[in-house]
This record gives sequence, structure tokens and C-alpha cells, in this order.
Amino acid sequence: MASGFASRRSRQALAFGLAASVLFAAAPAFGTIDPAGAAHVLGEAKAICTRDAGAFWGHSLCGPMLLVDPVDRSVVANRTDGHGVLKPSGAVFTGTLPASVILANTSIEWSGIRWSEILWPIPGDTDQRRVTLAHEMFHRIQPALNMVLSEGDNRHLDTLEGRYLLQLEWRALAAALRAPSAVARRQAVADALLFRRERYRLFPGAATNENDLESNEGIAEYTGMRLGLTTPQARTRYALHDLEAFVKAPSFVRSFAYATGPAYGLLLDQADPGWHRRFVPGQRLDQLLGTALHLPPSAFATLKTREAVYDDGTLRASEVKRDEARRTHLAELRAKLVDGPVLVLPLHRNRLQFNPQTLVPLGDLGTVYPTLRLDDDWGVLEVDGDARVDRQTGIATVSAAGIDASGLHGHGWKLVLKPGWFVVPGTRKGDLAVKRNAGP
Repeated sequence: MASGFASRRSRQALAFGLAASVLFAAAPAFGTIDPAGAAHVLGEAKAICTRDAGAFWGHSLCGPMLLVDPVDRSVVANRTDGHGVLKPSGAVFTGTLPASVILANTSIEWSGIRWSEILWPIPGDTDQRRVTLAHEMFHRIQPALNMVLSEGDNRHLDTLEGRYLLQLEWRALAAALRAPSAVARRQAVADALLFRRERYRLFPGAATNENDLESNEGIAEYTGMRLGLTTPQARTRYALHDLEAFVKAPSFVRSFAYATGPAYGLLLDQADPGWHRRFVPGQRLDQLLGTALHLPPSAFATLKTREAVYDDGTLRASEVKRDEARRTHLAELRAKLVDGPVLVLPLHRNRLQFNPQTLVPLGDLGTVYPTLRLDDDWGVLEVDGDARVDRQTGIATVSAAGIDASGLHGHGWKLVLKPGWFVVPGTRKGDLAVKRNAGP
């Protein structure tokens, strides 16, 4: 993102039921990392990148890796850092990550080195673990591949039609991956592209914004699957699993590309082997696949007929019910974080840690983060009960209703301010704001 930082999702959280830890907000109560177990995981990562030897992207995935316990910030790494914080411990290096370093499945710059950072515990499922490792190793080398992109605004994927058409596309992609013949695969791909074209027709700008995330997380997930798994059967099984698992995500706004990336990637592997070596950031996977299969654009007049192939009416009925509940929830969030008394925090040089599966778009008013850690010049805000981040106006807000006398605790949040920053009355009656002390 242009400002701040959006975490990669923890793979535990969705490949097997969206029930496990994502960042600090739901971290399991584990202690220091088991060095032997960590050494095994680091060995798996080395085996994956050594097996590839840089052939897939023309750049080796091998490099510095940190395994981090989000509870106590203990670290096991495959090398020391640039300033000697990590010390040798057998075949690995151990230490504690400073509080200033973000905790997420991502790539980071720390102590003079660019790392792949992965939260502990690592998934126990072998395929899931190896895809996670390769996914995050790819993120570390993205700058070297000139493939670092900002991520677009995909709030349309929380609307009724946006969600419905995306799920139809996923069902068509799954049918293409399972297709018993080239003819059946071609028809299913044509259907997927039709549903996507209709979504882009309804939501101007969606093509660009979706492609930004798909070229980032979608390509990373595809890479994780291709390099983490060694057989076509395992890759297809994993891509199908992602298409099914992400349906359970509370929001598709930032999660959809993890499902579409592997599916489009595998279908491109079949239609145009070696396509990834010619891939240029900004190219759209759907267009590449349509071109590779020489598919003419499907007529919009066939949309209802093709919808009926993938939905007997139950999916739309479910989405209509969800949308009604969403509208009620949005009204409640607006009352809580916009119209009601709020604490306003300025966004300067901010870093965010959050669960990307739970974000709630609030239209032109920004995005609601049910859980969040926000680091900025003024200090740290930790949220477990909704915060609004509005990039356009450069503010974050939490509810000031029932705030304690110090102004540093409220319902579902707590604030730690740095010296020289204070909570003062806001511009509206009942509002508060975080501001720097201007001095006498």
C-alpha cells in the first residue's frame, strides 16, 4: 500500500476453517518456539528453494527467514541479522524481535536485511506449510523482480452483486480444473471470464483494482503452490481447496486473489506453458487465459443461462440474506465510528497489523478493522472492537462512548501515547483527538 502496511494473511486462518491465528489479535497462547521444530521448517524452506534453484522466476527464493512467535516475539532464523541481535543456537539463530518490528506473514526490512517473516506456529499440514513457505519467500524477492504493486480498493467485493459474481467465477474455475476434457474446460473458462466481465461492467475501476491484488497476492499464492508442491495432482487439489476455503472468509475484499491466483495460474500452465516467464506486472490473468485459449468474449445475453449452470438459486438467496444483514451492520458501524462521539487519531507514518479476512468497507468513509494494531508517530493503538481508517482524510477513529477518564481506554481498544502527545477535546461536542503538545 502507498501508506502504512497491510499484512499477508496467516494461512492457518483459512485453509482449514478460518479458525486459527492471524497476527496478534487471535494468537495462540504458545511460548518460545521449539528450535528443533523450527529448524525442520527452515530445512523445508531451503529444500523448496534449492529444488527450484531460481528456475521458475529467474531468481532464487533462498534467503533470510524469520520464524516469529507473536506472543513473546521470540525468533528462530536461518542466519544472523546485520547487527548481531540473533545468536547461534545449533543449526539456527535465536533471539527476540524488537517491539518496533511488525508481526505478520510478510517480507520485512530489519537489522539491515530483507527477510521472509512467518508467524509461529506453522501449519501442521505438509502441503499447506510448504505453500506458505514458498509464498512468503516469493514476497521477499518481489522487489528484485520489479513486481511490487500497490493494492487496489476492492470494496465492491463486499456488495451483493460483487460477491455473487465472484463466487460464480470461482465455481466456474473449479469446474475448469475438474473438467474431463479440453472442450469442457474451455466452456468453464469462458463462463468464469463472463462472470468476471459482468462484474467489471457493473463496477467501473474493478478490473484495475482487482488486478493489483491478484498480481501481488494471487501470483504469490500461485508461486507457493507451484514450488511448494511437486505433482500436478497435488497442485490441482490445492487450487480447488483454495477456491472452496475462501468462500468461508467473512469478506472477499482482500482475500479473493488467494483463490483466483492459483486457479488461473494452473489453467494458464495448461493453455500456455511457461507463461509466467513472460509475465509482466500489470497484465491481467483473465486476459492472458482468454488469449491463450483464443476465447472470444461471451455475450452478456447468455449470462442468466450460464448462471443457472452454477447456481440453482440457493447461492443468490444466501447472498441476499447476507446483504440485508450487511446493510444493518454498516449502519451500526457508521453510528459508532462516524456519527457518534469518536476519538480521532491522525495518520502520519503508520503501520497496520490486521486480519485481512474481516475488513468491512464503509464506502467513502474508509474501512473498518474489527481488530487492529496501528503504530504511528503518536504511539500505538490496539483494537479488538472496531476502528475506522480513512486514507482520504488521513484519520483513524474509534468510539469515544464510555471512554475512561484518562482518554487512553475505550470499549474494545487501548491507546499508548509517546511523550509529547495527548488526548484533547475534538472539533465536535463529545469528540476527542490525539494531538502533539504545542508547548507553552
